[in-house]
Amino acid sequence: MPCGQGMHPLRWEAGTVQLAAHPDADAELVLAALGGEKPGCIRLAEMWGRHSDDLSVLAIWPRGADDRVSVAWDSVPEPQPSSQPGFTLMPGGATVRHPPARAAMRAEMERAAQRTADLLSLLALGAGFQLRLSGHVAAAHAARPTAATRPALVTALTGRLALVAEKWIGIDPDQVSEVTLHAGDGWGSSQLTGKGEQRALAFALPVSWLASVWSCGLALAGRRLVVAVTEPGWPDVQVLALPAPGADAELVDLHGTADDAGNPVWETAN
Repeated sequence: MPCGQGMHPLRWEAGTVQLAAHPDADAELVLAALGGEKPGCIRLAEMWGRHSDDLSVLAIWPRGADDRVSVAWDSVPEPQPSSQPGFTLMPGGATVRHPPARAAMRAEMERAAQRTADLLSLLALGAGFQLRLSGHVAAAHAARPTAATRPALVTALTGRLALVAEKWIGIDPDQVSEVTLHAGDGWGSSQLTGKGEQRALAFALPVSWLASVWSCGLALAGRRLVVAVTEPGWPDVQVLALPAPGADAELVDLHGTADDAGNPVWETAN
Protein backbone atom coordinates (compact mmCIF):
# COMPACT_ATOMS: atom_id res chain seq x y z
CA MET A 1 0.00 0.00 0.00
CA PRO A 2 1.15 3.65 -0.45
CA CYS A 3 3.15 4.88 2.52
CA GLY A 4 5.25 8.02 2.39
CA GLN A 5 6.99 8.15 -0.97
CA GLY A 6 6.82 4.42 -1.65
CA MET A 7 4.78 1.24 -1.40
CA HIS A 8 4.95 -0.95 1.72
CA PRO A 9 3.87 -4.60 2.10
CA LEU A 10 1.12 -5.63 4.52
CA ARG A 11 0.43 -9.15 5.75
CA TRP A 12 -2.47 -10.77 7.55
CA GLU A 13 -1.24 -13.42 9.95
CA ALA A 14 -2.74 -15.13 13.00
CA GLY A 15 -5.73 -12.82 12.96
CA THR A 16 -3.85 -9.50 12.80
CA VAL A 17 -2.50 -7.10 10.19
CA GLN A 18 1.31 -7.13 10.18
CA LEU A 19 3.18 -3.94 9.24
CA ALA A 20 6.45 -5.35 7.92
CA ALA A 21 7.97 -1.92 7.22
CA HIS A 22 7.08 -0.55 10.69
CA PRO A 23 8.56 -2.82 13.37
CA ASP A 24 8.04 -0.17 16.07
CA ALA A 25 4.58 1.13 15.20
CA ASP A 26 3.91 2.27 18.78
CA ALA A 27 6.89 4.65 18.68
CA GLU A 28 5.68 6.10 15.38
CA LEU A 29 2.24 6.70 16.91
CA VAL A 30 3.86 8.63 19.75
CA LEU A 31 5.75 10.79 17.24
CA ALA A 32 2.53 11.41 15.32
CA ALA A 33 0.79 12.48 18.54
CA LEU A 34 3.58 15.02 19.08
CA GLY A 35 2.93 16.60 15.69
CA GLY A 36 4.73 14.29 13.27
CA GLU A 37 3.14 12.74 10.19
CA LYS A 38 1.35 9.44 10.71
CA PRO A 39 2.56 6.82 8.19
CA GLY A 40 0.00 5.42 5.76
CA CYS A 41 0.48 1.85 6.98
CA ILE A 42 -0.32 2.83 10.55
CA ARG A 43 -3.39 4.79 9.45
CA LEU A 44 -4.50 1.66 7.60
CA ALA A 45 -4.07 -0.51 10.69
CA GLU A 46 -6.19 1.97 12.66
CA MET A 47 -8.90 1.80 9.98
CA TRP A 48 -8.86 -1.99 10.22
CA GLY A 49 -9.43 -1.74 13.96
CA ARG A 50 -12.26 0.79 13.56
CA HIS A 51 -14.17 -1.51 11.18
CA SER A 52 -13.37 -4.96 12.57
CA ASP A 53 -16.92 -5.18 14.00
CA ASP A 54 -18.66 -2.99 11.40
CA LEU A 55 -21.68 -4.91 10.06
CA SER A 56 -21.82 -2.71 6.95
CA VAL A 57 -18.66 -4.51 5.82
CA LEU A 58 -20.70 -7.71 5.49
CA ALA A 59 -23.34 -5.78 3.54
CA ILE A 60 -21.06 -4.22 0.90
CA TRP A 61 -17.99 -6.48 0.85
CA PRO A 62 -17.59 -9.35 -1.68
CA ARG A 63 -19.69 -12.48 -1.08
CA GLY A 64 -17.03 -14.80 -2.47
CA ALA A 65 -13.73 -15.10 -4.32
CA ASP A 66 -15.48 -14.56 -7.68
CA ASP A 67 -17.49 -11.58 -6.42
CA ARG A 68 -14.76 -8.98 -6.90
CA VAL A 69 -14.77 -5.39 -5.67
CA SER A 70 -11.72 -3.58 -7.02
CA VAL A 71 -10.62 -0.15 -5.83
CA ALA A 72 -7.47 1.56 -7.11
CA TRP A 73 -5.30 3.45 -4.63
CA ASP A 74 -5.49 6.62 -6.74
CA SER A 75 -9.26 6.71 -6.17
CA VAL A 76 -8.87 6.76 -2.37
CA PRO A 77 -9.20 10.34 -1.00
CA GLU A 78 -6.29 11.83 0.88
CA PRO A 79 -6.77 12.03 4.67
CA GLN A 80 -8.07 15.41 5.79
CA PRO A 81 -7.31 17.02 9.16
CA SER A 82 -10.34 17.10 11.45
CA SER A 83 -11.54 20.47 12.67
CA GLN A 84 -12.08 21.22 16.33
CA PRO A 85 -15.66 20.49 17.43
CA GLY A 86 -17.74 23.55 16.57
CA PHE A 87 -14.97 25.24 14.55
CA THR A 88 -13.70 25.37 10.97
CA LEU A 89 -9.97 25.68 10.37
CA MET A 90 -9.32 28.48 7.87
CA PRO A 91 -6.22 29.12 5.72
CA GLY A 92 -3.52 30.67 7.86
CA GLY A 93 -4.60 28.83 11.00
CA ALA A 94 -7.60 30.97 11.98
CA THR A 95 -10.76 29.25 13.23
CA VAL A 96 -14.43 30.13 12.74
CA ARG A 97 -16.94 29.14 15.42
CA HIS A 98 -20.26 27.60 14.31
CA PRO A 99 -23.67 27.56 15.98
CA PRO A 100 -24.39 24.21 17.73
CA ALA A 101 -26.73 22.89 15.01
CA ARG A 102 -24.27 23.65 12.23
CA ALA A 103 -21.39 22.26 14.29
CA ALA A 104 -23.26 18.97 14.77
CA MET A 105 -24.03 18.75 11.03
CA ARG A 106 -20.41 19.45 10.14
CA ALA A 107 -19.17 16.82 12.59
CA GLU A 108 -21.51 14.26 11.04
CA MET A 109 -20.27 15.15 7.54
CA GLU A 110 -16.67 14.70 8.68
CA ARG A 111 -17.50 11.30 10.17
CA ALA A 112 -19.19 10.24 6.92
CA ALA A 113 -16.21 11.40 4.85
CA GLN A 114 -13.83 9.55 7.17
CA ARG A 115 -15.92 6.39 6.95
CA THR A 116 -15.94 6.53 3.14
CA ALA A 117 -12.18 7.03 3.02
CA ASP A 118 -11.68 4.16 5.48
CA LEU A 119 -13.79 1.69 3.51
CA LEU A 120 -12.23 2.62 0.17
CA SER A 121 -8.74 2.22 1.65
CA LEU A 122 -9.61 -1.21 3.05
CA LEU A 123 -11.18 -2.32 -0.22
CA ALA A 124 -8.04 -1.22 -2.07
CA LEU A 125 -6.06 -3.86 -0.15
CA GLY A 126 -7.55 -6.50 -2.44
CA ALA A 127 -9.66 -9.64 -2.23
CA GLY A 128 -7.62 -11.51 0.37
CA PHE A 129 -7.82 -8.73 2.93
CA GLN A 130 -11.48 -8.11 2.08
CA LEU A 131 -12.41 -11.70 2.93
CA ARG A 132 -10.39 -11.64 6.13
CA LEU A 133 -11.91 -8.39 7.36
CA SER A 134 -15.35 -9.92 6.73
CA GLY A 135 -14.23 -12.83 8.89
CA HIS A 136 -13.17 -10.45 11.66
CA VAL A 137 -16.59 -8.78 11.61
CA ALA A 138 -18.42 -12.13 11.70
CA ALA A 139 -16.24 -13.33 14.58
CA ALA A 140 -16.96 -10.15 16.54
CA HIS A 141 -20.71 -10.87 16.41
CA ALA A 142 -20.66 -14.68 16.47
CA ALA A 143 -20.85 -15.26 20.22
CA ARG A 144 -23.95 -13.18 20.94
CA PRO A 145 -26.14 -12.16 18.00
CA THR A 146 -28.72 -9.66 19.21
CA ALA A 147 -32.15 -8.69 17.97
CA ALA A 148 -30.54 -5.65 16.35
CA THR A 149 -27.70 -7.53 14.60
CA ARG A 150 -29.49 -10.77 13.70
CA PRO A 151 -31.14 -9.55 10.43
CA ALA A 152 -27.81 -8.28 9.05
CA LEU A 153 -26.04 -11.49 10.04
CA VAL A 154 -28.72 -13.70 8.46
CA THR A 155 -28.53 -11.67 5.24
CA ALA A 156 -24.73 -11.90 5.17
CA LEU A 157 -24.80 -15.65 5.80
CA THR A 158 -27.52 -16.27 3.19
CA GLY A 159 -25.79 -14.32 0.42
CA ARG A 160 -22.47 -16.08 0.87
CA LEU A 161 -23.90 -19.56 1.40
CA ALA A 162 -26.08 -19.22 -1.71
CA LEU A 163 -23.05 -18.71 -3.96
CA VAL A 164 -21.28 -21.68 -2.35
CA ALA A 165 -24.39 -23.88 -2.74
CA GLU A 166 -24.55 -23.03 -6.45
CA LYS A 167 -21.08 -24.55 -6.95
CA TRP A 168 -21.79 -27.39 -4.53
CA ILE A 169 -24.97 -28.89 -6.00
CA GLY A 170 -25.78 -26.63 -8.96
CA ILE A 171 -28.76 -25.02 -7.29
CA ASP A 172 -29.87 -21.52 -8.24
CA PRO A 173 -28.82 -19.10 -5.46
CA ASP A 174 -32.44 -17.90 -5.25
CA GLN A 175 -33.44 -21.44 -4.26
CA VAL A 176 -31.55 -21.14 -0.98
CA SER A 177 -34.89 -20.44 0.63
CA GLU A 178 -34.21 -20.28 4.35
CA VAL A 179 -31.08 -19.69 6.40
CA THR A 180 -31.24 -19.44 10.17
CA LEU A 181 -28.56 -18.85 12.80
CA HIS A 182 -27.74 -22.10 14.57
CA ALA A 183 -27.01 -21.94 18.29
CA GLY A 184 -26.02 -24.76 20.61
CA ASP A 185 -24.18 -28.02 20.04
CA GLY A 186 -23.26 -29.36 16.64
CA TRP A 187 -22.68 -27.56 13.39
CA GLY A 188 -26.35 -27.05 12.41
CA SER A 189 -28.53 -28.71 9.77
CA SER A 190 -29.43 -28.78 6.07
CA GLN A 191 -32.44 -29.90 4.05
CA LEU A 192 -33.23 -30.00 0.33
CA THR A 193 -36.86 -30.29 -0.77
CA GLY A 194 -38.64 -30.34 -4.13
CA LYS A 195 -37.35 -31.09 -7.62
CA GLY A 196 -36.03 -29.09 -10.56
CA GLU A 197 -37.05 -25.46 -10.47
CA GLN A 198 -39.07 -26.15 -7.32
CA ARG A 199 -36.04 -27.16 -5.26
CA ALA A 200 -35.50 -25.31 -1.99
CA LEU A 201 -32.43 -25.54 0.22
CA ALA A 202 -32.68 -24.68 3.91
CA PHE A 203 -29.73 -24.34 6.26
CA ALA A 204 -29.00 -23.59 9.90
CA LEU A 205 -25.42 -22.50 10.49
CA PRO A 206 -23.68 -20.48 13.21
CA VAL A 207 -22.37 -17.01 12.36
CA SER A 208 -18.90 -18.35 13.16
CA TRP A 209 -19.06 -20.32 9.85
CA LEU A 210 -18.32 -17.05 8.07
CA ALA A 211 -15.19 -16.50 10.15
CA SER A 212 -13.74 -20.00 10.48
CA VAL A 213 -14.78 -21.53 7.14
CA TRP A 214 -15.91 -19.07 4.47
CA SER A 215 -13.35 -16.27 5.01
CA CYS A 216 -10.52 -18.86 4.99
CA GLY A 217 -11.52 -20.14 1.56
CA LEU A 218 -12.60 -23.48 3.05
CA ALA A 219 -16.27 -23.52 2.04
CA LEU A 220 -15.89 -26.28 -0.57
CA ALA A 221 -13.73 -29.41 -0.30
CA GLY A 222 -14.06 -31.06 -3.69
CA ARG A 223 -17.78 -31.75 -4.04
CA ARG A 224 -18.43 -31.44 -0.32
CA LEU A 225 -19.59 -28.38 1.57
CA VAL A 226 -17.54 -27.63 4.68
CA VAL A 227 -19.67 -26.84 7.71
CA ALA A 228 -17.05 -26.68 10.49
CA VAL A 229 -13.32 -26.84 11.18
CA THR A 230 -12.33 -29.54 13.68
CA GLU A 231 -8.53 -29.17 13.61
CA PRO A 232 -7.35 -25.78 12.30
CA GLY A 233 -3.84 -25.29 11.01
CA TRP A 234 -1.64 -24.62 8.01
CA PRO A 235 -0.98 -26.20 5.60
CA ASP A 236 -3.05 -29.13 6.92
CA VAL A 237 -6.52 -28.82 8.40
CA GLN A 238 -9.35 -31.20 9.27
CA VAL A 239 -12.96 -30.23 8.59
CA LEU A 240 -16.52 -31.54 8.77
CA ALA A 241 -18.09 -31.60 5.31
CA LEU A 242 -21.42 -32.59 3.73
CA PRO A 243 -21.45 -34.78 0.60
CA ALA A 244 -25.09 -33.79 0.00
CA PRO A 245 -27.88 -31.81 1.72
CA GLY A 246 -29.34 -33.74 4.63
CA ALA A 247 -26.44 -36.21 4.73
CA ASP A 248 -24.23 -36.83 7.74
CA ALA A 249 -21.15 -34.64 7.96
CA GLU A 250 -17.87 -36.43 7.30
CA LEU A 251 -14.34 -35.74 8.57
CA VAL A 252 -12.11 -34.59 5.70
CA ASP A 253 -8.39 -33.82 5.76
CA LEU A 254 -7.33 -30.88 3.58
CA HIS A 255 -3.93 -29.66 2.46
CA GLY A 256 -3.46 -25.99 1.60
CA THR A 257 -1.19 -24.21 -0.88
CA ALA A 258 -1.10 -20.54 -1.93
CA ASP A 259 -1.86 -19.20 -5.40
CA ASP A 260 0.08 -16.40 -7.10
CA ALA A 261 -1.88 -13.80 -5.14
CA GLY A 262 -1.21 -15.49 -1.80
CA ASN A 263 -4.76 -16.81 -1.43
CA PRO A 264 -5.20 -20.32 0.02
CA VAL A 265 -6.08 -23.20 -2.30
CA TRP A 266 -7.32 -26.34 -0.52
CA GLU A 267 -7.22 -29.91 -1.80
CA THR A 268 -8.51 -33.07 -0.15
CA ALA A 269 -5.82 -35.23 1.39
CA ASN A 270 -8.00 -38.31 1.79
